[in-house]
Amino acid sequence: GTKDAVLMIEGAADFLPEATMIEAVSIGHSVIGTICDGLDAFRAVVGKPKKLDTIPAPIDGLQEAVNALMTERVDASTEIRGSKKEREVESSPGGAMYIYCIEEILKDFTEEEYGPGITNAIKAALKKLVSNRMFHKAKTESKRIDGRMLDEVRPIDIDAGMLPGVHGSALFTRGESQTIATATLGDKGMQKRLENVGGKGFKRYYLQYSFPPSCIGETGRVGGVKRREVGHGNLAERAILPALPTEEEFPYSLRVESLITESHGSTSMASVCGGCLALMDAGVPIARPVAGIAMGMLLENNEFTSDDDAYVVSDILGNEDALGTMDFKVAGDKEGITAFQLDIKCEGLSVQTMERALEQARVGRLHILGEMSKALDKSRAELPATVPRMATFSIDEGSIGKVIGPGGKTIRSVIEDFGLSN
Repeated sequence: GTKDAVLMIEGAADFLPEATMIEAVSIGHSVIGTICDGLDAFRAVVGKPKKLDTIPAPIDGLQEAVNALMTERVDASTEIRGSKKEREVESSPGGAMYIYCIEEILKDFTEEEYGPGITNAIKAALKKLVSNRMFHKAKTESKRIDGRMLDEVRPIDIDAGMLPGVHGSALFTRGESQTIATATLGDKGMQKRLENVGGKGFKRYYLQYSFPPSCIGETGRVGGVKRREVGHGNLAERAILPALPTEEEFPYSLRVESLITESHGSTSMASVCGGCLALMDAGVPIARPVAGIAMGMLLENNEFTSDDDAYVVSDILGNEDALGTMDFKVAGDKEGITAFQLDIKCEGLSVQTMERALEQARVGRLHILGEMSKALDKSRAELPATVPRMATFSIDEGSIGKVIGPGGKTIRSVIEDFGLSN
């Protein structure tokens, strides 16, 4: 962060209370202030003037012209109800609203006078206006562009056990974000194998997150795992980890897959909810179910840090992520936090605003957990018939040789005759 505000945090915890997290962030931020003082002192001795000539200067009168032309139409676009696709026809960057604005403004701000970059400058000015009107709507009406209250979570629909052929499954839908989550149980030989700079190893539990182009209504190449999928999957994986039983309590390897089928706001947090439900459907004894929620923030001016005039919103839309100033993902159970990730688009987030966001996230998380409990209030009492049964027993040391047999002949025969795996 900076001396005045927090810029980014990310991590995982073992059901950490919100108050403890705020205390930890406050302590860390105070140390950052000390480091910033040292950097300022270093700059005073060896620093050079900042190179600002490559930053394009604002075009005089452009923002005012866009505001005068488009304010009423932007306000009208926030009243459009319906699906994401229906709203995008008007208000997406390639939608009718942007096309009209560019055509009209280019009549007064021509490429001949301002160069080929004028089109992008017009788009940026309209984007800034839309962001400002979102803030204005929150301030004057306490509502958002889809009509929800600031702390309202979109409708949730859950179908646990919807795929009878897999060990565990859940269809989790929140608004226009949806995931099909599946859980697969295996023996120790099915653990994920790792090889990195630290050497070779194994992971008993892992979550794989898939975000195909079709989930946002596009076609495209589907190949290897992308950077975004790795990051989102890692966040969701860490969020569920503290809720899992130990290997001694439940000696199965656990693989969760989250396939995103529709995206309009925080599919990683949907993966937390769906993944947890899929594991419970598979009979994994989870005593403390976890859920996740993404928080946003609306500011009047993104060039400043958050303040008392910042409006925190729960369960953000894709628009609120792109045009707002914060994407703060928080996962956990009723008592505390298991994973968190914050990135912002303003000059910083004050600790006081973060405290407000965490409390609002806690309330939203409790609501989501309540909806999850309606679909599946506890783990299945019995493992599904499709799950391989695992048994552990001991034999006398003197009998080990007899079980193995000469050259392993006996143990191989037992494995083959009874269809066992190790």
